[in-house]
Amino acid sequence: MALMAIGSMLRRRWLPEKSFPSYAYLPGRQPHPVRDPAGHSYNSEAMLSAAEISLDSDTFLWGLDLFNHGYYWEAHEAWEGLWQVADRGAPLRTLFKGLIMLSAAGVKIREGKQAAAVRHAGRAGALLRALMNTADHSFERALGMSPAALAEQAEAAARIPAALQATALGQPQPVFDFILGPSSGGSPIRSKERQTVIHE
Repeated sequence: MALMAIGSMLRRRWLPEKSFPSYAYLPGRQPHPVRDPAGHSYNSEAMLSAAEISLDSDTFLWGLDLFNHGYYWEAHEAWEGLWQVADRGAPLRTLFKGLIMLSAAGVKIREGKQAAAVRHAGRAGALLRALMNTADHSFERALGMSPAALAEQAEAAARIPAALQATALGQPQPVFDFILGPSSGGSPIRSKERQTVIHE
């Protein structure tokens, strides 16, 4: 596992071998990542299989890395791929949709669009609260907090906008003061080989 200091928080990397995109996309400010030939992910869309729909898949962990480091549009895209192939009506699909809406709130906070951020965070909160009665604790372990606690954090962050710092165009900027990630001993169970600590 790699650790990166951003602001005053140490943020884990779950897939340190994977490079972050060259910019954190904000609509209308950079080339669209997948539709524009100059986009950071142009022609790189991969189809997911049902076997990859899990909370310890590389796709889910990549979404965590992107989210925690301020790449909200990109996290939305990673989790949307999982949501699209998850079983309809399944709690896992609801979780992915909640995380997608939370990522959208992050984009809106970065854009300075508070009303839209509050709306997206509210939708994320409602989806996450729908998971409160899930029998096992896999969501809590995967997120590092209960879905209900994440709902509270998300709604509070959208109501009280982050003090955004001036950043260079495309530079990621975390706007939430919480970090998502597996709480089973600090790293995903299957990723023992990734536990080298790197400071970037």
